[in-house]
Amino acid sequence: QHQMATQGADSGERKFGRGDRRGGRGGRRGGRGNKEEGGWVPTTKLGRLVKDGKVKFLENIYLHSLSIKEPQIVDFFIPSLKDEVMSIMPVQKQTRAGQRTRFKAFVVIGDQDGHVGLGVKCSKEVATAIRGAINNAKLTLIPVRRGYWGNKLGKPHTVPAKVNGKAGSVRVRLIPAPRGSGIVAAPAAKKLLSFAGIEDVYTRTRGATATLGNFAKATFHAISKTYGYLTPDLWKEYVLQPTVYQDNALYLAAKEEKKEEY
Repeated sequence: QHQMATQGADSGERKFGRGDRRGGRGGRRGGRGNKEEGGWVPTTKLGRLVKDGKVKFLENIYLHSLSIKEPQIVDFFIPSLKDEVMSIMPVQKQTRAGQRTRFKAFVVIGDQDGHVGLGVKCSKEVATAIRGAINNAKLTLIPVRRGYWGNKLGKPHTVPAKVNGKAGSVRVRLIPAPRGSGIVAAPAAKKLLSFAGIEDVYTRTRGATATLGNFAKATFHAISKTYGYLTPDLWKEYVLQPTVYQDNALYLAAKEEKKEEY
């Protein structure tokens, strides 16, 4: 009788609660980057081209705004990526049985040389949330354009122009600074900017910056706009090259035929 009652309770939870349904949704996505004895097995066209050496640089992907669906693609091009957990916060949801607590992790990754990514993931366990956030950060990795404050001497060290970013009520403005100024920003923004490889910058913020998630997203949004600003040195005409898919169309078609044979 006790076993039957327990089974009834379990079936009741499955019937009324949404937790099981949400958890089941992730089953489809588990196939990303399957691992065999040989290591990474790509599941997308871009992944196959990268692993087979048909794509030489990460910039070829950014040039045509191709979406990266596998974190291993980023690892392939930038093996020296560093990651750091910015925050882990508990979030709760009210259910029939009480409260369900999960953990939300914010992770920043970058090579401190023009690439930065921000990842957010929620999970029942802290370790799973951090792992998922790192993968998400790799998928959102963006190139960062750097410039000069005055004379164009030495390497680029600051943002090329004033850029703005927003998330929720938070507004972030990045302003070019002279060499030697350092990153004049709050700790959360400072971490993102240093991972992006920016050495000198002034920042101006507005809104509820205590909300770390929105503050980090607004800063990331501002950094992503550095390549969206068309400065005079980018005015020259540029013949757009074919995408990596167009260049390797025959190669991909041959691979598909081999798959069908198997």
